[in-house]
Amino acid sequence: MMTLAAEIDKNGTSPEKLLAPVLSAFWDQPESWTLETYRRHEGYEGLRKALAMSPDDLIAYVKDSGLRGRGGAGFPTGMKWQFIPQGDGKPHYLVVNADESEPGTCKDIPLLFANPHSLIEGIVIACYAIRSSHAFIYLRGEVVPVLRRLHEAVREAYEAGYLGTNIMGSGLDLELTVHAGAGAYICGEETALLDSLEGRRGQPRLRPPFPAVAGLYACPTVVNNVESIASVPAILNKGKDWFKSMGSEKSPGFTLYSLSGHVAGPGQYEAPLGITLRQLLDMSGGMRPGHRLKFWTPGGSSTPMFTEEHLDVPLDYEGVGAAGSMLGTKALQCFDETTCVVRAVTRWTEFYAHESCGKCTPCREGTYWLVQLLRDIEAGKGQMADLDKLNDIADNINGKSFCALGDGAASPIFSSLKYFREEYEQHITGKGCPFDPARSTVWADDKNAPQGVNA
Repeated sequence: MMTLAAEIDKNGTSPEKLLAPVLSAFWDQPESWTLETYRRHEGYEGLRKALAMSPDDLIAYVKDSGLRGRGGAGFPTGMKWQFIPQGDGKPHYLVVNADESEPGTCKDIPLLFANPHSLIEGIVIACYAIRSSHAFIYLRGEVVPVLRRLHEAVREAYEAGYLGTNIMGSGLDLELTVHAGAGAYICGEETALLDSLEGRRGQPRLRPPFPAVAGLYACPTVVNNVESIASVPAILNKGKDWFKSMGSEKSPGFTLYSLSGHVAGPGQYEAPLGITLRQLLDMSGGMRPGHRLKFWTPGGSSTPMFTEEHLDVPLDYEGVGAAGSMLGTKALQCFDETTCVVRAVTRWTEFYAHESCGKCTPCREGTYWLVQLLRDIEAGKGQMADLDKLNDIADNINGKSFCALGDGAASPIFSSLKYFREEYEQHITGKGCPFDPARSTVWADDKNAPQGVNA
């Protein structure tokens, strides 16, 4: 794992001037996941300050900080808490979405593995604010080491009095349940997650009603991403003005960027919102030696891809949106010139077709037919008319599905045809992939060359 204070960029700039290690400040310390280590770094001080406020004042404080959801959509966290009706006589629930499964995204799992108490403290603060006495963490079930470490952190918190009854003498009672999901990408969608948590098949719900009114067990529910909740304790401890001093006006604060792909130094980089990919690549060693950037995703495979011309786009919600994509989960997958765009998009689309829950026709049928067309094009069996057909099918999925999986499946199609239509045409006119080592000199003298297109 790349530690945040370890690299110096090529211009000699100290990384501390570009990075903002808060959640990841002590990931590299021995036993960073323990309560003892967390307390040494002002752990649970934010909770102490939160409990001295009224719940309504606490919600207003988080809202004023400008914290936006770190799970993809960027919805204001405090506003989401504010939607919970008060005095309705129903139980209120907080559900933390830890079902991280967006291709290229790797921030919540490392955070839970290295610093789980930041999430637990954030959960207690959030539950106090929305007047909840039961919270759930929905964790991706495949990450068993994280599950074990999270269970141990919850046990420590109960033992220390941060969970359970009368927390820190405040009168707040809170039960925290860690639930391991069965492994479905669709359960990252908040309403499908709620169905799964209730014991049903994970499928998106028709909205309205929204979770804030009828969520878990038909009661008011807040569903937040891991990083969103884990960011709250630092805001309470160091102040909303400190938080707003980082990032941009409409996208304040720090966040975790997942840098992966054909880069020299992949890893997690915690920086203020608005940093650029060029800056991140400079401090991480750039692309792998001898290669250049061809295309990249700003927020995982479900966000429209960017090219080299977008290296200086500010990586915040407004900057990425204005450039034609979405910040999403800040999963920066970087691909060099040896990568076949058609092959990459085909693999992503195969993933979306496999993970479609099948509830709605546009996504279920559309992703299937996208895969068939893409496989034919990649194999050199496509026709020029297939390119317009790809675009038409993606258009019939985009915005017409129950949830955002359909939109995510359409994004790589639209953006790859926009920037790399010529490459699609080369597959068709050349009757095969021009990046196949048996047919091309793209990988000449490259020891990293794959052994075949299906390697």
